[in-house]
Amino acid sequence: MAQKGMELFNNGTHSCISFHDLVTGDGIQANQFLVVDNDHAALIDPGGDLTFTPLKIAISSLVLLKDLDYVIASHQDPDIIASLGRWLSNTDSKVVTSALWSRFLPHLISDFTGHQIKDGFGSRIISLRDQGGRIPLGNSELIAVPAHFLHSVGNFHFYDPVSKILFTGDVGASVGSGHDQVTDFDAQLPYMTGFHRRYMCSNRVCRLWADMVRDMDVEMIVPQHGPAFKGRAMVARFLDWFSELRCGIDLLTQRNYRPDVPQLDEFEDELAAG
Repeated sequence: MAQKGMELFNNGTHSCISFHDLVTGDGIQANQFLVVDNDHAALIDPGGDLTFTPLKIAISSLVLLKDLDYVIASHQDPDIIASLGRWLSNTDSKVVTSALWSRFLPHLISDFTGHQIKDGFGSRIISLRDQGGRIPLGNSELIAVPAHFLHSVGNFHFYDPVSKILFTGDVGASVGSGHDQVTDFDAQLPYMTGFHRRYMCSNRVCRLWADMVRDMDVEMIVPQHGPAFKGRAMVARFLDWFSELRCGIDLLTQRNYRPDVPQLDEFEDELAAG
């Protein structure tokens, strides 16, 4: 089922498909997303080598690889964009990511990718400035909106104005809860609270982001890990929770910065405890 994808939206000319459970072994499970408008397509956060082959097979049943206009990366993590070289060599797509990270992308292109791609790499990069930008797609567009310091210093979320879906990367992510949409917000909290406390920067940034999203016409928040928040009531509930979250530097004390570092086994226990 995962290889066929899960349809999030389809009006006949515009569709959004989510893929999950493509990682085998010990890799972190992640969702990948395909947005198609009038035979033009964008792949959002395609992942690393562990997902490349099954994801390529899955999207090939939906669109021609030559019709893949963009590979889009919300940030620089391996589970976001480590497969970049393989997508460049198998498609003519352009790469969209933060200008902060675009200059590091050549590190993801191995010698196996070939000199031709390396030599023309710059012409295939679309670097987003901090304020974001609009990405034409078929008869529509995707809108990159700022999400800086919500896990990454250069970070974007991608809004689809047709489906009214906001693809939010690690914001809203859940660990170990499956992929069905969230129906009980309180029951979902144990799967996402620890992750957000550790990976988000500060409450100030959470509030700024939540206030931005409240001004947008969003019917679904779809993170890179775990289930989606569907419906305006569920989106509002998430935004209310996220805007009040104390996380990251809010939680740090001198105890987190000390010269008497523990033994390795003690350190591992401390990390496991969060």
